[in-house]
Amino acid sequence: AGVPPLVFAIVALVDLLYQFWVHTEQVGRLGWFDRWFCSPSNHRVHHAVNDVYLDKNYGGILVLWDRMFGTFKDEDDREKCVYGTRGLLNSWDPLWANAQVYAGLAHDSWHARNWLDKLRVWIKPPGWRPADVAERFPKPAFDIAQVPLYHPPMSRALQWFAGVQFALMLAGVAAFLWQADTAPLVDNAVWFTTLLATQWALGAAVQGRIGMGMALVIESAALATATSVLGLQEWHWLFKPLTMVIAIAVVAGHLRAAAPGGGLDRAEGRWLIAALAGSLAGDVFLMFGGFFIPGLVSFLLAHLCYIVLFRKGVPWFARRGALLATLAIGVGMYAFLWLGGLPVALRGPVAAYVLVIALMAAQAIGRASVLGGRGAWLVAIGAGFFMLSDATLATNRFVQPLPLAQLWVLATYYIAQVLIVAGMLDGAGGPRRNPVSEEGPAASAAVPPTGYATPRP
Repeated sequence: AGVPPLVFAIVALVDLLYQFWVHTEQVGRLGWFDRWFCSPSNHRVHHAVNDVYLDKNYGGILVLWDRMFGTFKDEDDREKCVYGTRGLLNSWDPLWANAQVYAGLAHDSWHARNWLDKLRVWIKPPGWRPADVAERFPKPAFDIAQVPLYHPPMSRALQWFAGVQFALMLAGVAAFLWQADTAPLVDNAVWFTTLLATQWALGAAVQGRIGMGMALVIESAALATATSVLGLQEWHWLFKPLTMVIAIAVVAGHLRAAAPGGGLDRAEGRWLIAALAGSLAGDVFLMFGGFFIPGLVSFLLAHLCYIVLFRKGVPWFARRGALLATLAIGVGMYAFLWLGGLPVALRGPVAAYVLVIALMAAQAIGRASVLGGRGAWLVAIGAGFFMLSDATLATNRFVQPLPLAQLWVLATYYIAQVLIVAGMLDGAGGPRRNPVSEEGPAASAAVPPTGYATPRP
């Protein structure tokens, strides 16, 4: 009994495909079609923030329900549609675009003094706020004549980069949708997450939060993880080493472009490149059977380079509590592996590796506690993810096979490397600086208001 899930999936895809053509200003009124169907004219109203158009025309294919329940509004030639949101997003981050409204509701609910108001925030109509919250955290009144266009400046190179990346993402989305109805749920989840990661990276790049090189690192890391999980071995052999190669190129490019005395100095850059090169060697060795020890040694050398890097400008192990904690975690993990069947021949090498990675994490945390700043803490968090990744890998290899082990091992590994590189490039741990891309500074604020926003349905 009931409707099969496949029917829901097919209907959702049909609705999604139908939506493409209605997002345009190039198609005007369509006569009788506008009375019954979601047309470009009707959907322009849906996206407008004008008072007369607000919360109208919800229908995705038919507007019959809007007419029945009083939410239909015809486009008025005398009232030009102004597109956007009343609470300015000022971001191209797809994750934040979906989370922003809930973050605002959570903020108001948390700060409301009345317990009923804490609940009402979630069920009242859009825009409702508790009186005490509105008084303590006022928001500027909405003025439709002053809707700014969010348009961070972009170099020509970044524009080309974004255009090519967007075209490739469209191809990826089309391929994903083409096979989504027959692929296993896990495969779909992996590809969806990969596409989301690439979209986030592109949005961050065009905003100037990261450079084009770091966007490529994130995209390559996502593809390396996905191809491993899905068994696309040849593609995995391409993207896994490519990720570290791009990361090394990003650091080298940063060193060439950096002004003397600013950000990452040359000594730090060389140690960072050495650590990434060791990681690259370890990645290559571990892609093939029979090279576990060379891979382990390569990563051990990489962690030694990280320790020297994290020692620059700070004392050894500034947070003794962090040192004790990471060593305790290392001892516990080693005991777990020993009891789980760690081969005798590997007990010495694994013990040395566990000690070194624990010291690396402790030094990173101590560095962050001394220097402060976003960059230093990104590095410390990355070191923690490195320990998590290696613990997952060792558990899967020596104790018990884990479901989707490659997903968890590689995802945490690449998160670690991205955070460490991004944190080091963010500066020497000092106060947060304005984001800088490879081609120069990029603003993250909206262009000053100039009247009506450029229509973008």
